Amino acid sequence: MKHRILFATMMSFVLSILMTAWVTFVNLGLHPEFLSFWMKSWVLAWPAAGAISFVFAPMLHKLAQRLADKL
Repeated sequence: MKHRILFATMMSFVLSILMTAWVTFVNLGLHPEFLSFWMKSWVLAWPAAGAISFVFAPMLHKLAQRLADKL
Protein backbone atom coordinates (compact mmCIF):
# COMPACT_ATOMS: atom_id res chain seq x y z
CA MET A 1 0.00 0.00 0.00
CA LYS A 2 2.89 2.39 0.75
CA HIS A 3 4.24 1.83 -2.75
CA ARG A 4 0.84 2.49 -4.32
CA ILE A 5 0.42 5.77 -2.42
CA LEU A 6 3.95 6.93 -3.22
CA PHE A 7 3.61 6.00 -6.87
CA ALA A 8 0.27 7.79 -7.23
CA THR A 9 1.62 10.88 -5.49
CA MET A 10 4.79 11.10 -7.57
CA MET A 11 3.14 10.24 -10.87
CA SER A 12 0.30 12.70 -10.32
CA PHE A 13 2.76 15.42 -9.32
CA VAL A 14 4.83 15.04 -12.48
CA LEU A 15 1.88 14.69 -14.83
CA SER A 16 -0.15 17.50 -13.31
CA ILE A 17 2.70 20.00 -13.19
CA LEU A 18 3.74 19.30 -16.78
CA MET A 19 0.21 19.15 -18.21
CA THR A 20 -0.98 22.31 -16.47
CA ALA A 21 2.14 24.13 -17.68
CA TRP A 22 1.49 22.98 -21.24
CA VAL A 23 -2.24 23.78 -21.26
CA THR A 24 -1.68 27.16 -19.60
CA PHE A 25 0.98 28.01 -22.19
CA VAL A 26 -1.20 26.86 -25.10
CA ASN A 27 -4.12 28.94 -23.85
CA LEU A 28 -2.28 32.08 -22.74
CA GLY A 29 1.19 32.04 -24.24
CA LEU A 30 3.89 33.71 -22.19
CA HIS A 31 1.48 36.00 -20.36
CA PRO A 32 3.02 38.33 -17.77
CA GLU A 33 1.20 36.40 -15.03
CA PHE A 34 1.86 32.96 -16.55
CA LEU A 35 3.40 31.55 -13.38
CA SER A 36 0.48 32.67 -11.24
CA PHE A 37 -2.13 31.20 -13.63
CA TRP A 38 -0.11 28.00 -13.94
CA MET A 39 0.20 27.50 -10.19
CA LYS A 40 -3.52 28.14 -9.66
CA SER A 41 -4.28 25.47 -12.27
CA TRP A 42 -1.78 23.05 -10.77
CA VAL A 43 -3.11 23.44 -7.22
CA LEU A 44 -6.52 22.35 -8.50
CA ALA A 45 -5.21 19.61 -10.79
CA TRP A 46 -2.81 17.78 -8.47
CA PRO A 47 -5.39 16.45 -5.98
CA ALA A 48 -7.62 15.28 -8.84
CA ALA A 49 -4.68 13.66 -10.63
CA GLY A 50 -3.61 11.99 -7.38
CA ALA A 51 -7.01 10.46 -6.78
CA ILE A 52 -7.29 9.33 -10.40
CA SER A 53 -3.80 7.79 -10.30
CA PHE A 54 -4.51 5.99 -7.04
CA VAL A 55 -7.78 4.52 -8.30
CA PHE A 56 -6.84 3.63 -11.87
CA ALA A 57 -3.13 2.73 -11.69
CA PRO A 58 -3.63 -0.89 -10.54
CA MET A 59 -6.13 -1.60 -13.32
CA LEU A 60 -3.94 0.05 -15.93
CA HIS A 61 -0.85 -1.85 -14.74
CA LYS A 62 -2.74 -5.12 -15.23
CA LEU A 63 -4.04 -4.06 -18.64
CA ALA A 64 -0.57 -2.99 -19.74
CA GLN A 65 0.83 -6.35 -18.63
CA ARG A 66 -1.83 -8.25 -20.57
CA LEU A 67 -1.21 -6.17 -23.68
CA ALA A 68 2.56 -6.55 -23.37
CA ASP A 69 2.21 -10.32 -23.01
CA LYS A 70 0.29 -10.44 -26.31
CA LEU A 71 2.94 -8.51 -28.22
